[in-house]
Amino acid sequence: MANITAAMVKELREKTGAGMMDCKGALNETGGDLEAAVDWLRKKGLAKAAKKAGRVAAEGLVAVESAGRHAAVVEVNSETDFVARNDAFQAFAREAAKIALNSDGTLEGLQAAHFPGASETVADKLQSLIATIGENMTLRRVTKLEVSKGVIASYVHNQISDGLGKIGVLVALESEGDVDALSALGRQIAMHVAATNPVALDASGVDAATVERESNILREKNAGKPDHVMAKIVESGLKSYYKEVTLLEQPFVHDGSKTISQVLKEAAGKVGAPVNLTAFVRYALGEGIEKEEGPDFATEVAQQAGRA
Repeated sequence: MANITAAMVKELREKTGAGMMDCKGALNETGGDLEAAVDWLRKKGLAKAAKKAGRVAAEGLVAVESAGRHAAVVEVNSETDFVARNDAFQAFAREAAKIALNSDGTLEGLQAAHFPGASETVADKLQSLIATIGENMTLRRVTKLEVSKGVIASYVHNQISDGLGKIGVLVALESEGDVDALSALGRQIAMHVAATNPVALDASGVDAATVERESNILREKNAGKPDHVMAKIVESGLKSYYKEVTLLEQPFVHDGSKTISQVLKEAAGKVGAPVNLTAFVRYALGEGIEKEEGPDFATEVAQQAGRA
């Protein structure tokens, strides 16, 4: 039997996009012949993933998994919404979120984690799914939130199945108060986040480049004003901007007469202890992905079928 090294397996994976165990098996079957192993994988339908890797995957699902004081949200992309309704794809997204609960919270850590019930990693499992379903897919991002006391509340918008949808939100509430009351409050705030898409928790969390851009816009609008007047205009304008885009300063969507900060202060009496909103995360499916111009995937398939 040929001596199959890790380097050989790695090279075959890079050539084909097939899973690690599939590559090792192919090399064993072909006595270590790399090209023959590529052909073997192609015949088994396991080398398709590499060919599809260049296609834009902007559809898919956001999956949320919560366990009281810790929760995770992941985004798994596919090329078409049709695949997002596939049972195997949904099962993978749901399982990835569960695995993320016990991961280090990084994408690399999740990809390298063992996939339950299989002798492969999460990344390898996804490659196998690509080969089986026949569409490019990516495990795009993951965030994990934890609190030492209190709850991580969650909300999934456009939910198609438990914990799966188009927008996923987590909200971290630190408190020693009643857990049920905190959970109800957290869910309302999570719904608020889904609706308003705040850019940060408070002014200190707004990206410096964003602050500079907003400041420049205010300066351009008020060009010609004296420096001392301009400084006050910019300061006032930024305060207004922060009220629009930072979570704690936004008017609560369920009661526009109060900000989120005011809602949290009032909640202390109801839950029996002070409530501190320490973090939030909002994933909207496909945000930031630049879609290719031209025919969509379904049209492309129809065009190819017509030429066959």
